[in-house]
Amino acid sequence: MPHVISVNLARPRPNPTGSGVETTGIDKRPVDHAVSVRPPGPGPGPGAEEPGSGLVGDRVFDRQHHGGHDQAVYAYGRENLDMWARELGRELGNGSFGENLTTSGLDLEAALIGERWRVGAAGPLLEVSAPRIPCATFALWLDERRWVRRFTERALPGTYLRVIEPGEIVAGDGITIVSRPAHDLTIGECFRALTTEADLLPRLLDVAELPEYAREVARKRTAPAPAPEPAPAPDRAG
Repeated sequence: MPHVISVNLARPRPNPTGSGVETTGIDKRPVDHAVSVRPPGPGPGPGAEEPGSGLVGDRVFDRQHHGGHDQAVYAYGRENLDMWARELGRELGNGSFGENLTTSGLDLEAALIGERWRVGAAGPLLEVSAPRIPCATFALWLDERRWVRRFTERALPGTYLRVIEPGEIVAGDGITIVSRPAHDLTIGECFRALTTEADLLPRLLDVAELPEYAREVARKRTAPAPAPEPAPAPDRAG
C-alpha cells in the first residue's frame, strides 16, 4: 500500500546562494512523532503569511519563491531517491531532496494535477498541485555538477501538495487516492511543459487545479508574437 516512509522538518542553515535570503530550510530531517498539517496561508510572494510550510515545525525562508497554499507540502518518492543514490554513488537519506514527505508505492510523476490524497485513516486531505522546479539552492545543497540540468532531464520532480483539510501525519501512514479530476494532465507532463517540452504548454492553460503562476507561464509562452508595426509611408513632400 502507498504510504509515508518519513515526515521531514527543516533544520535552518545559512543559505549559500547569496540571493539576499540568509537562511534556507532545504535541510529536512525525519522526525519520530506526529506532525500537524494545516493550510499555511497565501503565497509565495511579498508579504505572504509566515511560516509558509503546511507542516507545523517546518519553515520556508524564501517566501518570494516557495511555500504558501500551492506549495504547502513537498513529497518525493523513496524509489526515485534510491535511483539517484545509485547514479550519484552516495547515500541519500529521507529528506535529502528537501521533501516534507518521503513516500513509497506511489508514482508521483503520474499523479494528476488536482487529485486528492487522504493520509492516514483520518489524517489530512492533500491535493496534488504542481511539480517542483529545481533552483540554485537545491543545486548547492546537493553539491553535484550540472545538478539543475540533470534533475530537469530526468524529469522526476516529485510533487507539491495543497492542504485541503488539516490533520496529523506520522511515518507509516497510508496514502489513499480518494478522487481524481476529469482531465489527464500529470505532474510529469506539467514539469516537462514548463522545462523542456514547450509543445505541451497548451495543455496547462485550462487546468483550473494548476497554480496561477504555472498557468501564467503557459499563457506568456504560448501567446502569439505581436504583429510588426507597418513601416511609415515615405515622405514625398517637397
